[in-house]
Amino acid sequence: MSEELESRIAALEFEVRDLRAREEIRALRARYHECINEGFSDQIPDLFTTDASLDFGYLGRARGRVKVTKFFAAVPVVLEFVKQFVHSHVIELDGDTGTGWSYLEAKSISKGTAYFVAGRYDDEYVREDGAWRFKRMDFEPYFTVPFNEAEGWAGDERLKMARREQGD
Repeated sequence: MSEELESRIAALEFEVRDLRAREEIRALRARYHECINEGFSDQIPDLFTTDASLDFGYLGRARGRVKVTKFFAAVPVVLEFVKQFVHSHVIELDGDTGTGWSYLEAKSISKGTAYFVAGRYDDEYVREDGAWRFKRMDFEPYFTVPFNEAEGWAGDERLKMARREQGD
């Protein structure tokens, strides 16, 4: 095999590894939001390293798996309903580590009040034992704005449904 061909094959192999890593990280971010949206808070800690850190601004902070677990266990207690939508996930890789950012748009209900939420996630990722995990997840809330339940997306019927699901 020629040196040129070996070089091209090596470049293609690198590109495939890079693309695979990016897709695995995108799947990690998607899995996180699926867990939030579907109420699988108990599965979220497995998406983080044991020494991971969170900084969600006024929403709270956590460091280490035990505190991350406690942080996410509170989500179904605080939010009667939540659906998050992520946009523009950008990833930078450096071997088995990486950084990324994405924008969040969310709709939630807390204590009977509907909210629009927007913000930005800034992450650090690390590949451990062949799987990508969050090493750091920071969320900068841009706004959390109440929305009139009687007229908007979380009208009386949606609010009643959320309350029924919570057993109220």
